[in-house]
Amino acid sequence: MTQDLTVYTFLKELSSKSPTPGGGGAAGLGGAVGAALGQMVVNLTLGKKKYADVEEEMQSVLEKLEVLKTEFIRLADEDGIVFAPLAAAYGLPSATEEEKKHKEAVLEENLLKASLVPVSVMERAVEALGLMEILAEKGSRLAVSDVGVGVQFIRSALLGAKMNVSINTGLMKNREKAVSLNEQAEKLAQEGTRQADAIYAAVEAALKK
Repeated sequence: MTQDLTVYTFLKELSSKSPTPGGGGAAGLGGAVGAALGQMVVNLTLGKKKYADVEEEMQSVLEKLEVLKTEFIRLADEDGIVFAPLAAAYGLPSATEEEKKHKEAVLEENLLKASLVPVSVMERAVEALGLMEILAEKGSRLAVSDVGVGVQFIRSALLGAKMNVSINTGLMKNREKAVSLNEQAEKLAQEGTRQADAIYAAVEAALKK
């Protein structure tokens, strides 16, 4: 489990020839890092007289980011879990027509599962960016740069996950479903990158004041 690994151990596993953790796991972890940075900003805002009027809102943001952070880590692990049966499916026999049909059906099922996990990462990333936007506007000015850093981690998680959607849908036989997933991913990517870039620009502007 990703949450049980030290940073060094995770990076060691990531740099090895083992296919998991890979880009999907890294994307999930990146999203979790971004959410955690958002939580840090909240914690630096809570209890300060200057921000008393947003105390309740900040507490809500903190709780929502905790849920998202946990989800990002879960999805980082889920990415590895769904990859195993997909990798095994490529080794299924295909000497007869019956075997070929069975192999194709198993591959299709597991390619779909492997596509849905990164879509979920993208959905969580867009949710997280909505919360980071609040922090960029209302969080402690002393930590506004951390909002910008967190946004970039979440943006990377968003677009990294999109790559994992594409590589799996590209192999699916059900092209209607593949196109639908690609369109969903593209919509999330466009929405998320627009928001992330706007937040980052706002942070940069705040730092120049």
